[in-house]
Order: sequence, then C-alpha cells, then structure tokens
Amino acid sequence: MMRLQKVYHRLSILSVSACSSPSLFSLSPPVILKLRPVNAVRSLNSPSMSASKFRYLVPINAVAAEDSGGASNGSVSSSSTPPPTESEDDLTLGVGYRLPPPEIRDIVDAPPLPALSFSPHRDKILFLKRRSLPPLAELARPEEKLAGIRIDGKCNTRSRMSFYTGIGIHQLMPDGTLGPEKELHGYPDGAKINFVTWSQDGRHLAFSIRVEEEENSSSKLRVWVADVETGNARPLFQSPDICLNAVFDNFVWVNNSTLLVSTIPLSRGDPPKKPLVPSGPKIQTNEQKNIIQVRTFQDLLKDEYDEDLFDYYATTQLVLASLDGTVKEIGLPAVYTSLDPSPDGKYLLISSIHRPYSFIVPCGRFPKKVDLWTSDGQFVREICDLPLAEDIPIAFNSVRKGMRSINWRADKPSALYWVETQDGGDAKVEVSPRDIVYTEPAEPLEGEQPAILHQLDLRYGGISWCDDSLALVYESWYKTRRTRTWVISPGSKDSSPRILFDRSSEDVYSDPGSPMFRRTPAGTYVIAKIKKGHDDESYYIILNGSGATPEGNIPFLDLFDINTGSKERIWQSDKEKYYESVVALMSDQEKGDLCLDQLKILTSKESKTENTQYYILSWPDKQACQITNFPHPYPQLETLQKEMIRYQRKDGVQMTATLYLPPGYDPSKDGPLPCLVWSYPGEFKSKDAAGQVRGSPNEFPGIGATSALLWLARRFAILSGPTIPIIGEGDEEANDRYVEQLVASAEAAVEEVIRRGVAHPNKIAVGGHSYGAFMTANLLAHAPHLFCCGVARSGAYNRTLTPFGFQNEDRTLWEATSTYVEMSPFMSANKIKKPILLIHGEEDNNTGTLTMQSDRFFNALKGHGALCRLVILPYESHGYAARESIMHVLWETDRWLQKYCVSNTSDVRTDLDASKDDLSKVTTDSESKAVASSGGGGAEMSDHECEGFHSITRSSLCYVL
Repeated sequence: MMRLQKVYHRLSILSVSACSSPSLFSLSPPVILKLRPVNAVRSLNSPSMSASKFRYLVPINAVAAEDSGGASNGSVSSSSTPPPTESEDDLTLGVGYRLPPPEIRDIVDAPPLPALSFSPHRDKILFLKRRSLPPLAELARPEEKLAGIRIDGKCNTRSRMSFYTGIGIHQLMPDGTLGPEKELHGYPDGAKINFVTWSQDGRHLAFSIRVEEEENSSSKLRVWVADVETGNARPLFQSPDICLNAVFDNFVWVNNSTLLVSTIPLSRGDPPKKPLVPSGPKIQTNEQKNIIQVRTFQDLLKDEYDEDLFDYYATTQLVLASLDGTVKEIGLPAVYTSLDPSPDGKYLLISSIHRPYSFIVPCGRFPKKVDLWTSDGQFVREICDLPLAEDIPIAFNSVRKGMRSINWRADKPSALYWVETQDGGDAKVEVSPRDIVYTEPAEPLEGEQPAILHQLDLRYGGISWCDDSLALVYESWYKTRRTRTWVISPGSKDSSPRILFDRSSEDVYSDPGSPMFRRTPAGTYVIAKIKKGHDDESYYIILNGSGATPEGNIPFLDLFDINTGSKERIWQSDKEKYYESVVALMSDQEKGDLCLDQLKILTSKESKTENTQYYILSWPDKQACQITNFPHPYPQLETLQKEMIRYQRKDGVQMTATLYLPPGYDPSKDGPLPCLVWSYPGEFKSKDAAGQVRGSPNEFPGIGATSALLWLARRFAILSGPTIPIIGEGDEEANDRYVEQLVASAEAAVEEVIRRGVAHPNKIAVGGHSYGAFMTANLLAHAPHLFCCGVARSGAYNRTLTPFGFQNEDRTLWEATSTYVEMSPFMSANKIKKPILLIHGEEDNNTGTLTMQSDRFFNALKGHGALCRLVILPYESHGYAARESIMHVLWETDRWLQKYCVSNTSDVRTDLDASKDDLSKVTTDSESKAVASSGGGGAEMSDHECEGFHSITRSSLCYVL
C-alpha cells in the first residue's frame, strides 16, 4: 500500500451568517440573461452585473453534495409558458443577489459539524471546527491561473482554500467515552488553520496559520506546532520571515521532533511584471508531425511571462526544522512537488518539476525529477528524470512513459518500488506484460539491478503491503471493467503469484471487500493480520465490504484465510433500521499480533431519520460505545420520508432510485406533488451490472448547500439519483445509443412516480449538475413529453468543443462524429420548447465545462425562441462556494420551479404528437446508422437487438439523427 504521509483538508466550508463586509457592495451580482417567449412584446435587458481514511473522518451529513439541486412547492396557477407581465418581480430579476425562502435558507445556514482526527495511538480525538459558507469577498481575491492550478499570490497557496476555525482535543477514555474538550490555544484570534498533522508518537500537532490583514487579504502561511497534552501552540520558526509555500507539498514529519518544510525562498523578490509590449508573437508548432491529443484542460500557461510567474510562486526552499528551534536549509530552491521520508526516517524521496514547460497540458505532465536524499539533505542519487508528457494518449488506461508510482514499501525501513509500462503508455497497444512492478533498496549495491516484483497484463492499480510473506497487487482495465487482485510473497522468489479475485468492477454484488490496515510504529499502514486466539498458529486478514445486495448495502467484516479462501463473517450491519459501516481499526496501536478477542473498530451508524454518529465496537462481546452525539443538522426535516424504489426500463434493465417525500405527507390525503428528478448518467458494460442496487435505504439523507433535497422543505417530491445507465455491451460503445437509453431511463422513472401517485404528471421537473446538466438539456430536447421544465448547472452542451474525448468517451470527434453530434443538446436547441434554467460559474475550471458552453447554448436557444434563462455567477468555479452565490442559485431554482413546475397547468403529454411527427421523418436507414458504432469500429447488432431498438425508439419518442 502506498504510504499515506498526510491529508490535505480542503473541505467545502459553509457559512452560518451573511457577511456584512462593506467590500461586498462593490462585487458584481450574477449576470442574468433571460429570453421571453417569441410572442413577447418587450424583452428584459441584461444588467451589468460560485488521509488517510484511518485518521480523518468527516460526518457524511457535513459534506456538501455538489451534484444536487432543488425544487419548491406552491399553489399558483398559470400556464407552462406564461405571458410576460410588468410585475415587480420581473423588473428586479436581474438586480443583485437574492435569498431563497426561509425554509431553505435556514437549512443551508445551519452550523456545520466538525471533522474528526484520531491520534496515532487511538487515545485522543481532534474536533476540527469549521465555519459555514464563505462570503463572496473571499472568492473575489486575486488569483493566478497557471499550469492547471489556481494560486492565491497573497498567501502563496492554492486559492479558494477552506480552513478550520479551531481545534478541540478529547481524550478517548478506556470505557470508550470522550473526556472533556481541551481547546488548542496560543494562536491569534480569527486564525485560519490548515494541514493539521500528528507527529508519529502522537505528542505534537503541526498545522499552518494565516490571519486576516487589511483589505480582506490573508497573510502568508506560517507553520505552528502544539503540545497535545497542554494544548499550547507556538510558531515553529522564531523568525516571522520564514513562511510556508503551500502551492504543492507543504510539510511532513521526518521524525517525532523534526519537520521538513517547503518555504518561500528568503531571497525571493517581487513577482515578475508583465511586459507592456510583447517580445514577439505566441507560437506553437508541430513541424515534427507528432500525434498529440489532449482534453480541454483549463488554466494553462500561455506565454513566457506565465512561465516566470509559475516559477515565482511554485519555487520552494526546503528547510529542516526541529522542535528545539534548529533550522537548516537543504537543497537548492526548486519547484518541489512531493516530500516523502522513508519509514525509518533515514532518507527523503524528493520529487520536483522543471522546464521545459508546456502550453497545452497542466503541470502534472511537466518534466519530473525524483531524487533520493539523506534525511539531513545530502544528495544520494537520481531515481529518474522524466521528459515532458504531452503525448499521453486519450484512451482510458493510457499512462506516462517511464517510472511512475514511485513509493516506499510500507513494510520495510527504506525499500523503493515503482511500475513501468511496457506498451509505451498507450492503452491501444496490445502487449504482454503491460506493466512491470520493480523494487530495490534505497542504496543498492554497485551493479545491483532492480528486482522484478510482479508482471501484469492489465493496468497497475496499486499494492497493499503486509510483510515479506504477503502483499496484494491490483490491476484493472476500464474497457472491459475487469479487475484482478494478486497474492504475492515479496520475500520469496520460489513462491508463484496467484490470482485471489478476478471479477468485474461493475459487479458490486461480487465485491469481496478490501483488507483492513494497521498502523506501524513508523507511521505507515500495512495489512492487518489477525489470529483467532493467542495459541492459534494460523493468520487471517479482515475484509471490509460494502455488502451490496438487491435490498441495498449491508456492510460486513469477514475473517478471510488468504491461503484457502475460506471466510467467516464476524460482523454485519443491522439491516432493518440502521446503516452501519466500518471506518477504521482501533486496536492497532499495540505492537505484536492482533487477536480477534481484542479487536476494536470504529464504526459509523445512521438511519433515515438519525444523523451519523461514531461508535467504538469491541470484541469479544461486540459491545458498542457511542463516542459522538452530533445534533440533527436540520430538525425541520427530521421526519422526512425516504424509500429506495425499484422499477424496470422497457428493455428489461432494472432501475433504482431514492424517493424522498416531505414530512407528514400522505398521498391518499394530499394527492400528487410537484416532483424534481435530479440525476447523473453512468456508463456500464452489462445490463445486469446496471441493474444492481447501490446504496442503502437506511442511509441518512445528507443535504448539502445546493442539494435537491432542500425542496422537501417546499413540499416537493424528490426522485434522487434515478439510475440512468448508458450500456454498451461487448464491443458496442455505450454512447452510440446514448439518447435512446437516456430517454428510456427517464420514461421509466417518471412512469414510476406517477404510478405511485406521489408526482403530478404535469409538474415534474428535471435537473442536474455537470454531466447531469448535459443530461437535463438532452431530456428537454428529446423527451419533452416527460418534463415541464429543467435546471442545468455547470454543464457542457456542445461536444464538438471537447473533440478529444469527454466523460467516459475516449474516441475523438473525428472517430465518432455522429455520436458527438447526436449527444450534443446544442445541436438540438431547436427542439427545446420547455423552460430551461442555465447556471454556470464564471471561473469554471473543470475539464470540458467551460463557461462558454452555457453562454453559447443560451444563444442557440434564444435564436430559436426557447423560454430560457442564463445565470453567470461571478468568481465561482465548477462547484459553487460563496454564500451569496449559493443563496442566489437556490433562489433562481426555487423561482423557476414555482413558476414553471408548481404553477404549470398544461398537459406535458401534448408534446407527444409533435414528437411523433418528428420521429416519422426519421428513416429506418438513419435509425440503423445511429445504432452502429461510429468511427468504423462498431459491432453490428443482432436482428433481435435491432427489433428491440426500433420499438424502444418509437415508444420513447427518441430523436435519432
């Protein structure tokens, strides 16, 4: 297993109250563009104005779900496309930021729960306290977009970085209860805390501090340390001039008293100034005729000035700092990206990137150098120096040439391992073996060659280390969804590797689980070996599984004999009311063998109405002791109704979804409700896998800041995450029948909620984020008979703008032209007649979802008289962060749903006739063409499959181009 040195805490932070900073009044409100129906007399002008799994735990209900949105309920009566009015609402639609109704606002503004961090000896717990949503003023701070990352120049760290507001320390008592909280103290009031890490002996904490300065700008980050027993914190460096450079790796414990810190070079001056007059044109060339295909990466370097600016902010001086105040600079300043001490603390594995840089790929593909140093900074040897990697093929499972995944063995003091591709990094090349795993000591003897540890025919996926007798090696292949786990004996050349598990990654029902790990005294994690008794000579490992079943997930622990494959279930979640899962092993702090009767594990427990709490479960009697008592985050929805439902698509594929109903709702008394369907499509290789149930009906409904579940407070029915499987069996490409399968899936979901009597047939809206927004636009274009309106956030709508692949499509536009065109709702803008709300962050940096996608889609809709509205959120990225932005998104969504869903009185099914007329124009020849795989490599369908396709297409009223 790769050694986990540290965990970055860049959690989405949510704000409790509105910010009253005067600087907010100078910020631009969202840019809103609205198109009225074509018969409108007047138009609305646009105004000028987003660890280790054993050490760090975040309660599930404290995490914002990015791909979720909302709806509302009311009783206003109007048509689906009401005529424009001169109401005050219309006149102020584009003025400033707005707030959603109080019932939604109160849930979003609820204080977030703390994150938890356990000490190495499992005897103390940190409560890492967080604030709620940040003000927009923080997102408005200047940032540099360089080499695929965004940098806050004032702090010299990644921009938009969240933080903790305080740290509470609790003693975990012998009986499993928590002692009183001891607050960490000594740092400035209002300090922003990041990168909290334990020393290996658990006696000290290291973390960074930044404080607010004038004009709402933060200072540079400084490293602080704290004594865990006293709670007293102090700066690590006596000099205030030594500041942290956190653009890449920041600091790491080398031993219990020494940290290796990335600092801003003291000799660094002012940032380079952009030349007023360029020295020449910007030129890129491919006169060597190289084949270089890259996806639509954003925030790339553009010129020499950007290169200089990237070097300025990313260059680091490494410093060894001891708790006694000793400071020593090691190495020359460079762009160091990773710092990794060996388990025994004698060596440092140092990674850096260097020129020549690239204008077409992000910094992760820049030339990379890996060196080995002694722990006091003396150079030992160069491990590798990899060239610029602009030519990694876009096919899935393609990788960089040369050495990769270079790490320390977790079970050895200082042994390295890595993997090298044998196919040139190109997944389309057939070769055996495809990957070879090597290992060697930190300082090999003269002439000693690296030893081959294992050879793989699929793509390497990692190693879980135990000892010289046991390690598990993982490999997988995306195209076939095949995944294999090998058992090897690293210390025995005579022992042959053997396959332990060979299965489909899509088949969740067959997932045996993953091994549990124990912490070593060196701070690494290895597979935990368990004995049934002190006198037992046999060893077992524990497999921690999600336990997917047709009734939902039922997590389990199995005692597994690695030699015979026999299993014994030693724990399983309650499946009647609660959903319990295993988080970490808690009895690994002692040296020596672990015995089953001394086993302790950390579990989480929740239900449909009870939020997540944590427990210590102890053997042999499996007594559970609750260690947290978090309050319900939204008591106003405590009695909401949740049900995991199953239904069937017309082609026989089993479907699942989670249906949420408001508290106190009774369909027999209250009748059908307005309904919001919120989802995200997924690709599968088999119908059986697509139909498997994922998730648990007993999981607590976590409601994030932009979650669709917020509209339960507005008396909506919410169909959350209905499976939208896009299936490509065998050699068939899933996306070649994307529209057909998308519509069929949506039809099945809509028919089910109508059949149950919980959704009004004319008041069903659809929405999604990112690829879910892409889905939403396609459904309004190709299934207008299903939905009354749609909400699409941060989507991509024209696939010709992502010509070298998107999502899980790895064919190019020129290889699959018809697929790209048919999947693009931009190309079907003339068919969208239902109201659609488009929302996008102005600074979206997600690959493929440029803000331009929504802008151009809106213009296409407007050009055909569609009822549409475009909201551009200043300073927001792919997911929205600022309180002002999120509240406005919720207001926009609520207004849209109230106006075009709740108030809709027209029959959405009247669109059936128009759909039939359009469908009748499609010839059998064009239907057949749509079925065949594009790019000349598609497999033909059987007569039975073709017949099924035609009947599905006609019944679904799917447009086939």
